Amino acid sequence: MEKSRCRQQLTFSLLFALWFTCCLAQTTPSNTATAAPTPSPSPKPQTERIKVKLTGYPRKHNEGRIELFYKGEWGTICDDDFSIANANVLCRQLGFVSATGWTHSAKYGKGQGKIWLDNVQCNGGEKSIEFCRSRGWGNSDCTHDEDAGVVCKDERIPGFVDSNVIDTHVDENKIEEVRLRPVVPLAKKRQPITEGVVEVKHRDGWVQICDLGWTIKNTRVVCGMLGFPHEKKVNRNFYKLYLERQKNYFHVHSVACTGTEVHLAACPLEFNKPNATSTCAGGMAAVVSCMPGPLFMQNSGLKKKLKISTNVRLKGGARVGEGRVEVLKNNEWGTVCDDRWNLQSASVVCRELGFGSAKEALTGARMGQGMGPIYMNEVKCLGQERSIWNCPFKNITSEDCQHMEDAAVRCSVPYMGFENSIRIVGGRSTYEGRVEVQVGSKWGTVCSTGWTTREAMVVCRQLGLGYAMHAINETWYWDSSNVTEMVMSGVKCTGNEMSLSQCQHHKTVSCQKSAAKFAAGVICSETASDLVLNAPLVQQTVYIEDRPLHMLYCAAEEDCLSKSAAKANWPYGHRRLLRFSSQIHNIGRADFKPKAGRHSWVWHACHGHYHSMDIFTHYDLLNANGTKMAEGHKASFCLEDTDCQEGVSKRYECANFGDQGITVGCWDLYRHDIDCQWIDITDVKPGNYIFQVVINPNHEVPESDFTNNAMKCNCKYDGHRIWLHNCHVGDAFSEEAERRFEKYPGQLNNQVS
Repeated sequence: MEKSRCRQQLTFSLLFALWFTCCLAQTTPSNTATAAPTPSPSPKPQTERIKVKLTGYPRKHNEGRIELFYKGEWGTICDDDFSIANANVLCRQLGFVSATGWTHSAKYGKGQGKIWLDNVQCNGGEKSIEFCRSRGWGNSDCTHDEDAGVVCKDERIPGFVDSNVIDTHVDENKIEEVRLRPVVPLAKKRQPITEGVVEVKHRDGWVQICDLGWTIKNTRVVCGMLGFPHEKKVNRNFYKLYLERQKNYFHVHSVACTGTEVHLAACPLEFNKPNATSTCAGGMAAVVSCMPGPLFMQNSGLKKKLKISTNVRLKGGARVGEGRVEVLKNNEWGTVCDDRWNLQSASVVCRELGFGSAKEALTGARMGQGMGPIYMNEVKCLGQERSIWNCPFKNITSEDCQHMEDAAVRCSVPYMGFENSIRIVGGRSTYEGRVEVQVGSKWGTVCSTGWTTREAMVVCRQLGLGYAMHAINETWYWDSSNVTEMVMSGVKCTGNEMSLSQCQHHKTVSCQKSAAKFAAGVICSETASDLVLNAPLVQQTVYIEDRPLHMLYCAAEEDCLSKSAAKANWPYGHRRLLRFSSQIHNIGRADFKPKAGRHSWVWHACHGHYHSMDIFTHYDLLNANGTKMAEGHKASFCLEDTDCQEGVSKRYECANFGDQGITVGCWDLYRHDIDCQWIDITDVKPGNYIFQVVINPNHEVPESDFTNNAMKCNCKYDGHRIWLHNCHVGDAFSEEAERRFEKYPGQLNNQVS
């Protein structure tokens, strides 16, 4: 009886399940009826794993166009709805720790075949792109003009050995690496190599290009991609005699560049067929000769130096040949808006500055925001112009563009081999460690006496590791190398050198602390802050106050008065103070934070606040000879975000022992009415002076650009009132305008023009 009841219940359950499934199928709407599918989870992963690769040009091992291998075919991803979260997922699939950016509009060239995914929307934590929401495999309304790319952080996931990584994959007939092979013995030892046989990487070797139909336009493209701004004629007969005795392997049969391409791969090419017997009859291997820019001519043996532009410059870049594009107009520097900014326009800038063609045309203030005017928008260079000023562009108003749209470039530069004579060891990553240099055939350490941020900047630049975050004077905790001998001391750099060997240093090593634990070290970073003072605000807010001594006890304790104040009859009398407001902007790409951690901040009981930096700014009044007539300084008692530009949130606030710093896109305001926001001019006589403010004067905190840390004004003081005019950041004027400013004879009246 019991068994019969169980069978009845089982039968009923099965019938109910079948009925419910049938009803569900009849009431669920069909997906095929929708005209424009909304993003939904991609189909469940197949048994065959999705493969990912980076391809395109110009490409590095950690960046490029994204392609996915699905159902036996490679295809791309459309850039619609693409985000940094998508890039993070893809970079991790490729074995990198994270993404630093992504690209749109086929920046690495157009793909072919399928566009596998569109409207991809990842949260960022997915293990594979296939788990993200999208329109589904092969469902796209895009063209290959919208192919997405990624830029991955150049740091591998520890132990990542997944066969999914195919970042070295190249098509059989795709040119990625090109070199010049010198044939003259002397040229083989000299860097950069400016002349030789053009060779392209093919499989595991190097092959030649047949020069039949070769033009000067082809030469221009080859020179440009190798970092040279101009090409020269080559002695073809000399090379013909040499090459006739050599065995050549011609992979490329014909090249037809227009001369504006940034890479040989972008030119129309004809490849030799695998079974072809023709070997370039009537021709020989293509040979080119290039002219290096002034920065790279010291070893080239060339006597004639190229002149580079004086009305275009790059600012804020960590490496040689990169930075925010700034142009000079009416003796004042300004920026370029990124609307329609492309590789052709960027290449014109690169070449006029003595570099090769552009590797990247960067938008969205990727090299930090500028200050002051924005002069150009919608620049449309063809690629042959001698200067960006010769290209069509629009004059703009403040409504058209903001500094968050400042254009930047990364230029091709010649290979100099600087990174081969220096290394950092012992750190937890490639960005941290003790500095070791090669002098002759010997590797050794560098004396840390006098080792500052400027020297660290050169090391990081030489290694291609970005900006210097810290200059380390003791490296005992990084002692993992068997190198113990010190081979360099007395190093003193300006900060602009391309290698440490170009800096001043002792001919014979002399170091007080020569033990290995006192060797110099660095910590590098891909990003850095950049502080700039709002010069017009200083000019608008300046005034004189006669402040009673009894209100200045705290200021005297903080050493904010001139030395004569110590001899005053306290608390009677007063001090004459030149007061003004300071608004300090962080226009860089990393937050500005004090070097010292909060555990070492100094509490100042009189003012009731912490000092995170002993000296944050210098205030000086200089005479015509540059002699200080009065001075002041400001400790960073409260580095915080007073306000931020639209879309940026405050991160730092001093209240309740909070974190101190200045966020990118924010500013810290020191009002004119707070203590020490002045220069004590009690002892200054009437006359004409230069008023100067210097932020981060000791370079205690690294920045991407120290040339804009000083602000200067012409100053007239008549004994009762004071006027400031021509206030400007140190590098905002042309050299000619700066000379006029320094030689300014002074105001003849109080009417400031």
